[in-house]
Amino acid sequence: MAVKTIKKKKKKKNGHHPSELRMDLVSNDWVVIATGRARRPDSFAKNHRNRNVVEPKDCPFCQPEVLETALFKTIRSDGSWVAMAIPNKYPAFSPQKSLNERKEGPNRLMDGHGFHEVIITYDHEKPMALFSQEDVKKVVDMYQARYLTLMNQEFIKYVSIFHNHGEEVGASVAHPHSQIIAIPVIDPGLQSSISGAESFHTSQGKCVYCTMIEWDIKDGRRIIYENEEFVVLCPFASQISFEVRVYPKKHQPYFEQMDVKDKRLFADALRVALNKIYQGLKDPAYNFYVHTSPCDGANYDFYHWHLNILPKTSIWSGFEIGAGIEISTLEPEKAAEFLKKF
Repeated sequence: MAVKTIKKKKKKKNGHHPSELRMDLVSNDWVVIATGRARRPDSFAKNHRNRNVVEPKDCPFCQPEVLETALFKTIRSDGSWVAMAIPNKYPAFSPQKSLNERKEGPNRLMDGHGFHEVIITYDHEKPMALFSQEDVKKVVDMYQARYLTLMNQEFIKYVSIFHNHGEEVGASVAHPHSQIIAIPVIDPGLQSSISGAESFHTSQGKCVYCTMIEWDIKDGRRIIYENEEFVVLCPFASQISFEVRVYPKKHQPYFEQMDVKDKRLFADALRVALNKIYQGLKDPAYNFYVHTSPCDGANYDFYHWHLNILPKTSIWSGFEIGAGIEISTLEPEKAAEFLKKF
């Protein structure tokens, strides 16, 4: 019987394997997995974030009058509230009667029409990573309810749901909260994902995200958690170390169309993902955001909505900014293996 010889990868003289360039299957962008500069997964837990300690009496979200501005609240069975939507006091966008589109020489501009809301959660200190599954579902209920309201406003084409945890990633108020912004243009990052997904669907006849999810589940190395309807994983071409995504297993183009069962299982997957990051990386700063099909009336059946979680594990340098190629110092396979333990 013939014996197959498997050649080991040759190391460079400095003893390190060469770095890898991995291509994002959706955007066709490259990322660098810098194995030559690799760090131990547990070393990322030593990154201490800034913690701005503010007493509830000094917190703008804990003042009694805030309740009077509530646009919507999600309530537990005992009558207590979990999440509350209020108008942002300092909005990036505000409602206008028209877009007032115009030109200045060769340049095009319009008024900053839109809606900017803050989603406050009930506890002044407790992050979503420590919520019960039921309370996370109440937050998801809020996201969906406000999305459905804002997507139907005049001129709105895109609704962004995002959460900043930590001062260094944009949380100017320490009290845990998310934000929703509805605008008349489509986010360039989402547009890139949509274009890539449409191109793949046109050439291959199937969803690029379903293709990646199917392979990741089969491969197993980057899976952190899964339930009946959702999977949590570190993507093959991770932008940064410990990037985590939550995907519906079944093809779903629209976040806002989740039914009650989907929302319960999505809340379970999101809670587990945030808790593993919280425990494994010792409560790091992070951003998460939802990427879903725009609400501009076009057909996006080829798209597959998902949620991205980006812990603050690195700082962009001149190469990342100039070349637009992210460098990760940890393989996503090792990141997933580490987070599975928690």
